[in-house]
Parts: sequence; structure tokens; C-alpha cells
Amino acid sequence: MSEIAQIIDSLESKIGSLLNKISGLEEKNMVLEGELKKSAISYQDQLNVIETLKKDYESLKLTNALLGSEDYKRDTKLKINSLIRDIDSCIAQLSD
Repeated sequence: MSEIAQIIDSLESKIGSLLNKISGLEEKNMVLEGELKKSAISYQDQLNVIETLKKDYESLKLTNALLGSEDYKRDTKLKINSLIRDIDSCIAQLSD
């Protein structure tokens, strides 16, 4: 009978230990989920910043092209020709 009592005590001890480990793992899981959410938000914020910077870069590139920068001479000429075509089209429509 004492053997059974020892086995039961041993099982109770092991079950208690397992429950403590489960509790600790659940807490750690909650912390990790919180960190994951923060990382996801940070990642999305960084993607937004990247998109904004890309738009700013394209705007600056267009501005340099319109100002006649040496690096963008070809783009400047193409943009001017496009604007002239648009103006000619508008004039033709007004003439009709």
C-alpha cells in the first residue's frame, strides 16, 4: 500500500510540475504574441515610410527633370515635348 501511495505522490508531484511548466509556457507565449504584434505594427510602419520615401524620390526626380538637371536632360526634353503636345491639343480644342 505504501508503494501505491509513493507512486501517487510521485504522480502528483510530476503533474504539479507539468502544470507549472504549462503555466510558464502560456505566459511566455502571451509575451511572444505581444512582441509579434509590435513587430508587425513596426513592419507596417516601415513599409509606409518606404512608400512615402519612394513617392518623395519620384517627385524629386521629376522636379530635377523639369529644372533641367544635367542628369535628367533626356527626361526634361521628353517632359517638355509632352507638355507642348498637351498645350497644342488644348489650343486645337479651343479653336474648334
